[in-house]
Amino acid sequence: MNGKRGVLHFKPASRGARPRLLIGTALEAARGALSSCPVARKTLIAAALAMFVLVGTAAAARVVSEGIIVVANGSLTPNTLPKTHNAPIALSASVNISTVSGASPPALQTVTLEFDRHDSLQTTGLRPCASDQLQSTTVAQARRVCADAIVGKGEAHALVKLPEGQQTPVSLPITLFDGPSVHGDPSILAHAYLSDPVPTTYVVPIVIEPIRNGIYGYRTEVTIPSIAGANGILLSGHVTIGRKWNYRSHHYSYVNARCEVGFLQTHGRLTFSNGYLLSGTLFEPCTARG
Repeated sequence: MNGKRGVLHFKPASRGARPRLLIGTALEAARGALSSCPVARKTLIAAALAMFVLVGTAAAARVVSEGIIVVANGSLTPNTLPKTHNAPIALSASVNISTVSGASPPALQTVTLEFDRHDSLQTTGLRPCASDQLQSTTVAQARRVCADAIVGKGEAHALVKLPEGQQTPVSLPITLFDGPSVHGDPSILAHAYLSDPVPTTYVVPIVIEPIRNGIYGYRTEVTIPSIAGANGILLSGHVTIGRKWNYRSHHYSYVNARCEVGFLQTHGRLTFSNGYLLSGTLFEPCTARG
């Protein structure tokens, strides 16, 4: 087994109930499955000590492991949805990374997300943006050249180490564009712009892959680019996705969902530059109508 791993499993809650955190079960599973891997065993057991789900109009998960703190939040609007067919929604998500000691966390390298199969994407009538249209553009330029493809916006916050050794906080506005299909799968182009200390444009392709994995129907993997020549550490980020438009007398929404079982489920996995991995699941409650 390579690297360090922290995995939490939650039991899906019945509608209106609070999801139950199975710390004991996770610990026993860790001891049994990793009995031959002492380093990974120690890390996994530590990771199982602090993660929770809040039930309400938003879901939140918090992991504290090996001195790293990761807090993830998600919400959908509206959260009252049809039970048998999909309806338009807006999704908001955020993540915050810190450490118990207050020191800078290791660099986040990848984020892998698996989304509930009761979600869906719609791109009919959108004009996709190409990666070369966004290269070397500022925020305003990117949003102007691919205005018809914008499906979401957000912001990232990082710490950048200057040549003098000091660290300075920076913000990177994020714009999500509908991208070209990749082997028939939809994609997003995430555009971020760093103005200081050196103006830099980041364009990250994100393929949305259909999967069949129980409750999960879609998977994405985001590779986090090196910030400021690997001198930057990502601390937090948030995005909202919720584009709606008309095309040929029909109404469309980029993100859609239905409430079949009382919640929508998302699984996330984060890997860091020190080889550490954190994994957890968010349950977003919803109310079924019709």
